[in-house]
Amino acid sequence: MRRIEIIRGDITRQRVDAIVNAANETLLGGGGVDGAIHRAAGPELLTECRTLGGCLTGEAKITRGYRLLAKYVIHTVGPVWRGGDAGEGDLLASCYRSSLQLAREHDCRVVAFPAISCGAYGYPLQEAACVSLATVRNELREHRDPAVIRWVMFDEGSYRAWMSAYGSP
Repeated sequence: MRRIEIIRGDITRQRVDAIVNAANETLLGGGGVDGAIHRAAGPELLTECRTLGGCLTGEAKITRGYRLLAKYVIHTVGPVWRGGDAGEGDLLASCYRSSLQLAREHDCRVVAFPAISCGAYGYPLQEAACVSLATVRNELREHRDPAVIRWVMFDEGSYRAWMSAYGSP
């Protein structure tokens, strides 16, 4: 059974196969979700990330989860919002596709996502929610796994935006 879940909570406390990190291009930690994941995973995550050579916007790379409950961390770099005419939607969709491809390659059945690009990168919540849900729905039509996609929203505004977009066709 494949399904989409949207919850309020702390992504670092999810017992899933993989959590997705809204990373920056260096993959060396930062603020928001990225900083929280690095703190929760421990210094070994940073050590492994240093071996990856960074990551381009729209792409994803995978590491072990270390001290997290998740086996893996999938690091993806979302686009900075520049008004909507700079290919942001395509790049954000690519983050989800790239992350799910890595999840499939590593036999991940349950994957947790944050609201990629919606913090410091300024992507409007409602637009990001629509792009992310449409992309994941398309991926689930084309591929058997992951079985569960869970968005874990830290704040009420993000949660409401994803729930609203989830209810839209």
